[in-house]
Parts: sequence; structure tokens; C-alpha cells
Amino acid sequence: MPHINQSRVGILNVTGYAGIELVRLLWQHPNVELVSVTGRSEVEKRLGTVFPHLGGIDLVIEAECRNVEVVFSALPHKSSAEAILPLLKEGVRVVDISADFRLKDAEDYPRWYNFAHPAPHLLQEAVYGLPELHRTQLIPAQLVANPGCYPTGAILALAPAVKEGIISSSIIIDSKSGVSGAGRALSMLTHYPEVNENIQAYALEGHRHLPEVVQELGVLDSNFAPRITFIPHLVPLTRGILTSCYADIIGEKITPDEKGKKELREIYQDFYKDEPFTKITDTPPQTKQVWGTNFCLIYPTLDIRTGRLIVITCIDNLVKGAGGQAIQNMNLMLGFAEATGLEQLAVYP
Repeated sequence: MPHINQSRVGILNVTGYAGIELVRLLWQHPNVELVSVTGRSEVEKRLGTVFPHLGGIDLVIEAECRNVEVVFSALPHKSSAEAILPLLKEGVRVVDISADFRLKDAEDYPRWYNFAHPAPHLLQEAVYGLPELHRTQLIPAQLVANPGCYPTGAILALAPAVKEGIISSSIIIDSKSGVSGAGRALSMLTHYPEVNENIQAYALEGHRHLPEVVQELGVLDSNFAPRITFIPHLVPLTRGILTSCYADIIGEKITPDEKGKKELREIYQDFYKDEPFTKITDTPPQTKQVWGTNFCLIYPTLDIRTGRLIVITCIDNLVKGAGGQAIQNMNLMLGFAEATGLEQLAVYP
């Protein structure tokens, strides 16, 4: 039985991977009651019929979310904004997992997402939902833009170095993602015979997550104008993103030697010392170490020979890269302990 003081929450588009992950995590959250889920292709079906592994959850997929205080939107971009606007007018608080409110400049949407934004006036009001950078703004927010999966790992990798001013503006980000990041829609790109035993780079002309990274690094230092080469890769994994970031260090700020390595590690440890889910590791992390968790593992080091910063991060793209981070944001918005419902250890092996 739900507790009287539980907050009533709903999910728009429960039938995508992010929506399914939200159900898994919210169902065990002690402070919320999941009361409404939608899915345009599966309306009026029981959740356990569509997804047998959720058979113990007594919910029927509806056409609209009703009687909720907080909604998570896992709809595709553009569709998400259109569905969210009426809810915002009703006073419902929203965590949007799509890209529709992540970028502050409305002109970026036609370029990167191929649509004109239907509510540009809300872009400045929406809070970018990376708690490590925007925790205080998230607490009173009505609309939170959950970060993309790639930007989460990349921004957390580079934020301490940018804030401390120890790297040049020329940055390379190399990310390798599991196939679930592409969603459940069928495509040749994610067809099993194409993905299995194969690795491929894509979006070399510019990935739509790139402007998020540029925007948020600029928040850390308004004088920092990053020139980023971002190359994503699809690898034959179900879950996980491993991101490798490279940038030249500024010699007068930190020296390319063992002393500099130690100072770099101290910079990262100090930046994330109070973070519940962002951890500095002693060895380069692996995707298996975050599978099913809301953690971001970070390994910063220096290439002494070239004077270059190297930072490796790992996240589960469906948890810290989507549903888990959304719940972390909700916890802050509703005044719950930030880690509530998200303290699972990794599934291993």
C-alpha cells in the first residue's frame, strides 16, 4: 500500500527503453507512487502484457497522464515539447528526457534537431538537469531538461579541468555507446547482424549532442570557448557508454610530470567530493562496473610525454544517462534525499 505522503508521478511514453527503466526504478522508490503511464502504440494494454518482466506492476497504459504531480517525458524530441506544454500550464512539474529543452538558443533546434521550437520562451526557464553543476537551480524548478547520455559522461569528464582553467580549448571526445542508446525503433544501424562483432563511428559531421557539451562547459567559464571534435561510436553492447576525452594542458597551470598527475587527481577529487554518484577511480573504469547503476566513474590522468590531459568516464546510458538521472533530479525537486531509490550496486558480471 502506498504511504499517504507519497508524490504521484507519471511517465509519458513508457514503451521506450528510458520509460521502461523509469518504471523499474520508480516502482521501488519509497517516496513516490507511479500512478499513470502512457504509450501511444499500446494504449489500454496492461503494462505486464507489453513487458512481461514488469508483470507484477498493476498499471494500464493510457492515452494521457492524469492526476499527477510530476511527469517524466520519454517522448521523442518535438513530440515531447508539444505534450509537456499543457501539463506545465496545469502546474505539473516536468522532467523531460528528450532534447527539447536542453539548449538555451532556439536557433539551435532547426540546425541540430530539424524543427522550430514551439515554446522558445521556456528555454531560459528550463534547468539543465546535471545535478553536479546545477543542484541549487534544480530544487525550485518546474521544468528540468534531463541531459543527453553522451553529454553526461563528457561534461562530467571535463568540468573540473575547465573550471580550474588547466586545459586549452582544443578538445577531442571519443565516446562508445551500447545499442540501447539508439532506442527501440528498428533500423539497419541497430539490426543485430550489423551491430554484432562490429564497431562503427557515426555522425562525424557533428552529433546533435555536441551543442549541449559546448553550452555547459561555457557555463563553467564564460571565457572558455571550446573547439570540440566529438566522435561517437556504436559498439556491440546493450548498455553503457565509455567516453575518452583529450586536451592539451596549460603548462603554467599544471606541469606534465608525476607531481602534475597528483595535482590533477586532487582537482577532480575536490570538485566531486560531495557527489553521491560521481566517483574518481584508481584505475580506468569499465562499463560493467556501472551496469544498472546511477554512477559515473571518472579516471583523470596526464600523458606526461605529450603534456595532454586524458579523462575516461563510464556510465550506464539508461540510468545516469537517462532514467536514473531523471529520478535524481526529481528527488531534488521534491525535497527527497538525492540518492533515494538509486542506490543499487552494479550487476556483475
